[in-house]
Amino acid sequence: MTTVTTATLEAFSDAWNRHDLPALMSFMHADCVFETAAGNDAWGTRHTGHEAVAKAFAAAWTNFPDAQWRNGKHMVMGDRGMSEWTFTGTALDGQRSESDGVDLFTFKDGKILVKNVFRKARPLLPAE
Repeated sequence: MTTVTTATLEAFSDAWNRHDLPALMSFMHADCVFETAAGNDAWGTRHTGHEAVAKAFAAAWTNFPDAQWRNGKHMVMGDRGMSEWTFTGTALDGQRSESDGVDLFTFKDGKILVKNVFRKARPLLPAE
């Protein structure tokens, strides 16, 4: 069994910044769950399974084609982990986003089982 390490989370973060969906999904467990920062439920919006999670991940780049997660700091504690980052991106209408956030992870069988996102609620910035 492979153990998730901080290097694993760094590589996962690098895949996000490359907009590399196949690489991202290679880190995800077959039974993966992605809980977004926003949604109608207390947990945001929950996406379950590889296909649904991949579609939700890809939406980040559709909505913010230049999306980046910068200043990453990663921690692993047994079957749990955390990544801190600053999200930056430009929406399709030119408005900009810049906000800090964290991912809380649960691991299983050397893969990410749950990715739960928390991001500061900051209004979009005007287009430049």
